[in-house]
Amino acid sequence: MSLKAVLFDMDGVIVDTEPLHRKAYFKTFDELEIAVSEELYSSFTGASTKRVFETLIGKYSLSHTHEDLSATKRAYFKDYFDNDEEFDLIPGVRELIKHYHESGIKLILASSATMVTINMVFEKFGLEKYFSGKISGADLKESKPHPEVFLLAAKMAEEPVENSMVIEDSTNGILAAHRAEIFCAAYRSPHSKNQDYTLADIVVSDYEELELDKLSKYF
Repeated sequence: MSLKAVLFDMDGVIVDTEPLHRKAYFKTFDELEIAVSEELYSSFTGASTKRVFETLIGKYSLSHTHEDLSATKRAYFKDYFDNDEEFDLIPGVRELIKHYHESGIKLILASSATMVTINMVFEKFGLEKYFSGKISGADLKESKPHPEVFLLAAKMAEEPVENSMVIEDSTNGILAAHRAEIFCAAYRSPHSKNQDYTLADIVVSDYEELELDKLSKYF
């Protein structure tokens, strides 16, 4: 068995959009005049924007649609995306992506982010040339922790799940990979607080630990 495809999550794995999303979400919450606790907000890590707002509409009996709330949040996010000077790739991830690409590994992005956000990130950081496919969980019927996004990503790579690896940083994403029966490497991101790595096959804090020679004992 050998590694043929790597399925990347995006938020907290490739880029630190988590702080930008957080600012955009809490600005939206302030506008709605709702108090969202840290515990509740942490439970949304890895979930689609649609699912977040559907949950909040039910919890707080909001009269808005999830489409309207998502549009408000997206506008705030784009402002931070374009103007926040601290926004950059996660340290070491570009080198890891190039390492896999040059070694003939197929790379698929499998993120809960909208395709608009995915394309913004890929354009800003020049990642398009390394990936053979992109899937947005926002376009799917099911959201992580459902395994749909990773099963589709493996299918897009045209590789069996046993020859694939997921890189994730969230409880929901790790559970989705586990349910898809795909080997999961959890990246312990500084921005992913209160996440459960129990179901991950390996946990790393530095992307050098995911270079192919280090993974040879698993594949």
